[in-house]
Amino acid sequence: MTTATDVLTRLEATILARKAEGSTGTSHTAALLAKGPAKCAEKFGEEAVEAIIEAAQGNRAALTGECADVLYHMLVMLAAQDVPLADVIAELNRREGTSGIAEKAARR
Repeated sequence: MTTATDVLTRLEATILARKAEGSTGTSHTAALLAKGPAKCAEKFGEEAVEAIIEAAQGNRAALTGECADVLYHMLVMLAAQDVPLADVIAELNRREGTSGIAEKAARR
């Protein structure tokens, strides 16, 4: 059975492979990464806003597609900053079972 983590890990591997190949003109991922971390972050933000709009409008099908774009662009943004998905997963695991209120208070 394929898990969400498996899918994201495979997608991360593909993104990292495109990053290693460099911008060859044939890879959207490589071209985006070649524009630098700030552009990758900007694109992530754009996709997040599109997902928010679809959620606010109650368009489930469009929201699903936009959230897939958000996850892809999040992984590109992480790759641009050399932050492995495993670090994000570890942070989620660390926070598991902690109330959101307590977790936020601990960051202050």
